[in-house]
Amino acid sequence: MSEIKSKIDELASLMNEYGLETARLKGDDYSIEFSVHPPMQGGTAVAMAAAPAADQSSTPVKKTAKKAASPSAKAAPTGTPISSPMTGIFYSASSPGSPPFAKEGDNVQAGQVVGLIEAMKVFNEITAPVSGVVSKVAVENGQLVNPGDAILYIG
Repeated sequence: MSEIKSKIDELASLMNEYGLETARLKGDDYSIEFSVHPPMQGGTAVAMAAAPAADQSSTPVKKTAKKAASPSAKAAPTGTPISSPMTGIFYSASSPGSPPFAKEGDNVQAGQVVGLIEAMKVFNEITAPVSGVVSKVAVENGQLVNPGDAILYIG
């Protein structure tokens, strides 16, 4: 039992270090899934709002995976990929009501901010390495990205 506790402590530490919101720990005779949600303000309403938010976020991810499989089978995205340099949450805009930094069809300049990745409560700007037209946005706002994941393509 202390071995499992040690693994749980280690996993919790890694989640905190890398800013992960979910993780899964599997052993021969156990499977544990962790989910951390940022604290919200508002007392009792928070507990009621947190459960539906988890359900809503898991449903679109499944739909996105299905949608992504069919277009990629037809034609691979073209252009220069902009890949995530780290694990974190991708944001296409600076705030929920703001327009996206870049969307499909937009002209972008080298060095222009095209998105943000939040890791460990720090927002990191993602900039375009080249000038061109955004040919595809590969991830949705609020989606977890890992190092090397294509965020968008500039053609």
